[in-house]
Amino acid sequence: MANRPTVKDVAREAGVSVTTVDRALNGRMTVRADTLKRIADAAHRVGYHNKTGLAERLSSGAPRRRLGIVLVKRQQEFYRNFARELEAAMALRQDMRGEVVIRYAASQSPDDFAKEIMALSHEVDAIACVAVNHRKIDDVARDLQARGIPLFALLNDTARGIRTSYLGLNNMKVGRSAAWMLSRTVHKPGKLAVFVGGNRWHGHDLREVGFRSFIRAEAPEFTVLDTLVNLETRQVTYEATLDLLNRHTDLVGIYVAGGGMEGAIAALRESRPPNKVCMVVNELTEESRTALAEGYVHMVNATPLRTLCTDLIGLMAQSLDAEGPTLPGQHFLAPTVYLPEML
Repeated sequence: MANRPTVKDVAREAGVSVTTVDRALNGRMTVRADTLKRIADAAHRVGYHNKTGLAERLSSGAPRRRLGIVLVKRQQEFYRNFARELEAAMALRQDMRGEVVIRYAASQSPDDFAKEIMALSHEVDAIACVAVNHRKIDDVARDLQARGIPLFALLNDTARGIRTSYLGLNNMKVGRSAAWMLSRTVHKPGKLAVFVGGNRWHGHDLREVGFRSFIRAEAPEFTVLDTLVNLETRQVTYEATLDLLNRHTDLVGIYVAGGGMEGAIAALRESRPPNKVCMVVNELTEESRTALAEGYVHMVNATPLRTLCTDLIGLMAQSLDAEGPTLPGQHFLAPTVYLPEML
């Protein structure tokens, strides 16, 4: 408790006096709206315990909004970070009294995604989801569209032509950048392996297409093996990587286009010295950060979660404003690229 942020910490962060912060907290005197917002933002940054009261004062005249988010893989570090950034992005909004309601699909099956989206649709004003591509998701999207509930696709552009907008990386370019890195880093041409999570992840298909098209046009001296489906699981990727390394002694590069990179990293640690096989993965986690430092991963293409969540909350709020501007059909974000020397 000794390190608990105080009013003095908030005042210093906001660049105002302690007296002004006290007035804002207790409402004893009028504080200008811009100053109140600055204090509220400072309170959020330092973790002051009464920041909720400030947010309520700022948004007392703003509309109430409940925004639903469907994610997957509750236990994975990436999705835990995703949920945390969503809540932080909502906490910073001063133009609405907002709440983020987060649900997790039990599996990657279309039925589980559809079930969570439909359940949320009766509780919230707008929905964003990470979901596979399937006609059942299209049907759900049409139902929401008929009921006037905006639907946003995240990371994977599901229900294309029906959903309100897509937010995520340009997956074709992500795949091409992975191919560029492998073909430019490997000193002697050989075989390259590609893992995708499954054929229902359109984003993974686009990454594979981008990867293959770059190698075909720019680095034809390399051979891309048949694509492997790993269901985004560690164990399947681990076993498949060991098999690849045993069968292809000239394997020089691996691209994990979706999840499951932990299995490939573990297999390389067991079978090859660092920097023997070049690997590109997605998302910076403790596992991929360590592998970068050790020389088992050579590039990470990471989704800028903070920017994504800030933009998402803004676009979802905008979709509920009848007089707001037209939303973009696709909202691409530039990946954050991590290399070993950047750690």
